[in-house]
Amino acid sequence: MDAQRQIWQGPRQNLAGQCPVWRSDCTHDEDAGVVCKDERIPGFLDSNVIDAQMVENRVEEVRLRAVVGGAKKKLPVTEGVLEVKYKDGWAQICDLGWTPKNNRVVCGMLGFPNERKVNKNFYKLYLERQKSHFRIHSVACTGTEVHLAACPLEFYKPNATSLCEGGQAAVVSCMPGPLFMQNTGLKKKIKISTNVRLKGGAKVGEGRVEVLKDNEWGSVCDDRWNLQSASVVCRELGFGSAKEALTGSRMGQGMGPIYMNEVKCIGQEKSIWNCPFKNITSEGCIHTEDAAVRCNIPYMGLENSIRLTGGRTRYEGRVEVLGLDSNGTKSWGLICGESWSMKEAMVACRQLGLGYANQALQETWYWDSSNVTEMVMSGLKCTGTEMALSQCQHHKTVSCQKAAAKFSAGVICSETASDLVLNASLVEQTVYIEDRPLHMLYCAAEEDCLSTSAAKANWPYGHRRLLRFSSQIHNIGRADFKPKAGRHSWIWHACHAHYHSMNIFTHYDLLNSNGTKVAEGHKASFCLEDTDCHEGISKRYACANFGDQGITVGCWDLYRHDIDCQWIDITDVKPGNYMLQVVINPNQEVAESDFTNNAMKCNCKYDGHRIWLHNCHVGDALSEEAERRFDKYPGQLNNQIS
Repeated sequence: MDAQRQIWQGPRQNLAGQCPVWRSDCTHDEDAGVVCKDERIPGFLDSNVIDAQMVENRVEEVRLRAVVGGAKKKLPVTEGVLEVKYKDGWAQICDLGWTPKNNRVVCGMLGFPNERKVNKNFYKLYLERQKSHFRIHSVACTGTEVHLAACPLEFYKPNATSLCEGGQAAVVSCMPGPLFMQNTGLKKKIKISTNVRLKGGAKVGEGRVEVLKDNEWGSVCDDRWNLQSASVVCRELGFGSAKEALTGSRMGQGMGPIYMNEVKCIGQEKSIWNCPFKNITSEGCIHTEDAAVRCNIPYMGLENSIRLTGGRTRYEGRVEVLGLDSNGTKSWGLICGESWSMKEAMVACRQLGLGYANQALQETWYWDSSNVTEMVMSGLKCTGTEMALSQCQHHKTVSCQKAAAKFSAGVICSETASDLVLNASLVEQTVYIEDRPLHMLYCAAEEDCLSTSAAKANWPYGHRRLLRFSSQIHNIGRADFKPKAGRHSWIWHACHAHYHSMNIFTHYDLLNSNGTKVAEGHKASFCLEDTDCHEGISKRYACANFGDQGITVGCWDLYRHDIDCQWIDITDVKPGNYMLQVVINPNQEVAESDFTNNAMKCNCKYDGHRIWLHNCHVGDALSEEAERRFDKYPGQLNNQIS
C-alpha cells in the first residue's frame, strides 16, 4: 500500500453509496480489509454461469414415479409415470401428442443420456385404476432443449373439466449411462466417448471440457459456449443434459493446447466433434477462457448414507456412514482412521456434495460430540474417483488396531482446491549435466540431496555428476496452494539460510526400462513463492523476511536449474536409455482438485557424457494409446501415484 495515499473516513454501512471524506485520524496500520467466502450467497447471479432460466408458472422440477414393485426400491429410477412439481404436490402431464423428443428432454433433465421405448399397454391398465391430477398438456419439445420449461406447453385452467380425454398420464423410460447402470453385462456393451473428458470438477459430471486430438488432450475456448454445446458433451459422456455451461475457467485452467473456439452445437449431435467450431488462432484464446460444464446426473441417494458430526461448520467433522453393526443391524458407525488418506477424503467430500477434500484426518478426538462409537468400516482404499466410499476397497470384516472413537476418520471439505502442474517443455529445454566439485556440495549433502555413494567419496576431492533442469510449477486450480504446516513449525536450515515448509515437495527419479529407480533426488519446498503470474494477477507469496509461502492461482514457482538440490545425482548411472520422472506433492500432503496430473515423464538418453530428453509430458496429457507406446515399463500409468 502506498503510504502517501489518502484514507477514507469510516465507519460506513455502504461505501459504494457514500462520498469520500478525506480528513481522518487513521493511519495505514488501521487499513480495512475483507475475507470473502468461497461460496456465492444464494440469489446472487454469477456472470460465468449459463443455466436454464425458469419463468413464473413454469415447470421447475420433474420426477419419474416407479410403479413396478422391484423398481420402486432401486436407484436410479429409470422408468415411470412422469410428474411435475406443482405447489406443494405433484401433478401428471397428459400424453396426447407426446413424442420421443419430449422423452429425450425429460431424460436429460433426470441425468440420462438417452430415452427408450416404453410398454404403454402395461401402464394403461395401471393408470386406469389410478386417479390422475393433470396439470400440463400439449408438450411439443424439439429434443434440443435442456429443460422441459423451455418447450412449448400449455397449462390446464384451474376450473377446467374433462382433462386429457382419450389420453393418459405420460410415461417415460430412460437409458442410464454406464456409470449408473446396475446391469454389468449391459454396462460393458455401452461405450462412452474416449475423445472427450471432464477435468478439475469436485462432483461427478462436472469439470473443464477437454478434447483429444492427435493423441494429445486440449481444452475448449468459452466464446459462444452455451447449454446446447455443453449438453452434447454431457450426453456423450453418459450423463444427462447440461445443468450449467461454465465460462471463464470456472473449473480451473488447462495447460496444453486449445483446440476449439466458438462451438455451435444444435443439441442433437452425438459428439462435440460433430459440431461446427473454429480452430484457435495465435491471438484467439487463452486458458483463462477454458469452457466447463455441470451435467445433470441421476439421483442415487448416496448422500443419505454418510454424514459429518462435531465440526464447526457443515464442511468438516467426523465421518459417519450407514453400515451393519455387530448385531447385523443397519446403523450409523465410524470409519477406522488407519490408512485414511486424501484419496478417501476426496470420495467422502464428493459423496457429501461438499466439494473437494481439504484435509484427511486420522484422529478426531476434538470432534467428540456424537454418541456413535462403533467402527463399521476399515481398510478403505480408494482411487479418488469413486462416487461413494462403499465403492472403494475395504475390509469385509472390520479390523482396526485403534478402535476408539477418537481414532476414527474425519474430513475438512472445501468448495475450491489448488491444482499443481509442471511445465514439461521447460524441463526438456533446460536439461544438462554438471560435474560439481565435492567441496561445493557440503550443504547439499547435509540436506540428503546426493546419492548414498557420496558418503564414501574422498571429501572434499572429486566431484558428483548431476542431471540438472529447471522446474516451473503452475497452480491452475481455483485455490492457492499453501504448505500444510504453519510457519511456526517450519524448519530453519542454517547451511542454506532458508526455511523448509514441506519436507518433500517433489520427487525426481531416473527409471530403467523395468521401472526400477537407478537414481533419485528430492526437493524440499525451501521456498514456495510466486515467481511470476499471468497478466492481471498479483503475486501474493514471497519467502523473503520469513514471508508467507504458497503459489497463487494463475501464478507459478520457478526452481532454476542452478540452485542446490535441483538435480538428480547420476554419478553411478551407466550409459543407456532411461525415463525421467518428476512428481509434485508426491505424498499428497496438500489438497488438490486433481492428482492425476502431478507427475511428468520424459524419455531420456545418456551416453556417458551428454544427456537428451524428449517426449516430455504431464502424465494425463496424452491418450491411453500414446501413453502405452511411451511406457515400456510397469511404472506409473496416467499418473496414478500409489
